[in-house]
Amino acid sequence: MESSFKGILYPARLPSFHRLPAPAAVAELVQWFWIPEWDIEPGRTSRQQLIAYPGSNLVVQPERVVCSGPTTRAAHRDLAGRGWAVGALLRPAAVPLFTDDPASLRDTELAVAAEGLHLSVSEVMDTHDGDARRERAVDAFVRWLASLAGPGVSEEALLANRLMDVIGSDASVIRVEDAASALAVSQRTLQRVARKYVGLSPAALIRRRRLQDAAERTRLDPSADLAAIAAELGYADHAHLTNDFQKYLGFTPSAYRRAVAGD
Repeated sequence: MESSFKGILYPARLPSFHRLPAPAAVAELVQWFWIPEWDIEPGRTSRQQLIAYPGSNLVVQPERVVCSGPTTRAAHRDLAGRGWAVGALLRPAAVPLFTDDPASLRDTELAVAAEGLHLSVSEVMDTHDGDARRERAVDAFVRWLASLAGPGVSEEALLANRLMDVIGSDASVIRVEDAASALAVSQRTLQRVARKYVGLSPAALIRRRRLQDAAERTRLDPSADLAAIAAELGYADHAHLTNDFQKYLGFTPSAYRRAVAGD
C-alpha cells in the first residue's frame, strides 16, 4: 500500500488515522479503506487538510452515509468532539453504482440511502474491542458493497481502473498521450472513460498525482532543493511547481515547508 499519509498535508495533526487494504472480494471496487477516529477536548477543533486522491469516496459517518465526489482543490474538515468515519476510496469501476455523472459531485457530497451499511458499520464502531473493531467494520462494509455490485466488472470499467493505476503510480506519465500509450488506447477513449468513471479529465488526474508527490517530497525531505523536486516530477521549472501549489493549495512550497516544520 502507498504511504499512509500521502495526500494528507499535515499528518502530525491527525488524532488517529488508519488505512486498511481492500480484500480480494472488492479489489476492483475499492482502492483502500480509511478510518479516522478522534476525541478532542471541548472548545477545540482539529483542522485536517488534504490533497485528496482524485476519486470518489463512500463514507459511513455516525449520522449518515455519503458519497463524496472528486475534488479540484485542497480540502479541509474541522473535527470536534468525539467521532469516527469509515470510508472507502472507490476505484473508478465502483462509481456508477452511486452516480451516473461523477463530475456533478466535484467538490461536494451526496447522501446515500444505505441503512443496512450504516447500521452494521455503526454497531461495530460503537463497540470497545480495540483495534479489532476497525477490521470488523471493513468486513461489514465489504459484505454490503459486494452484494450491491454483484458479479463481474465490465471491460470498460476495468480500463478505467487501469487508467487510474497507471496515472497514479507511473511518474513517467506526465502527459495524457503518455497514459494513452501505456494503455494502448486513444486519447479520446481515455477522455471518455475518465468522464464516465472519474469525473475529472486525465490531465487533471496527472496534475493531482504530481502535486501529491511534490507535497510529500517537500514534507518528508526538508533539505531537498525545491527546483530539484520540480525537475524530478516533470515540472518545467521551480516556478511552475510554485504556481501549481499556489493555484490548488493556496500557498507556496516554501510556505508549506515552514508550516510543516512548525507542527
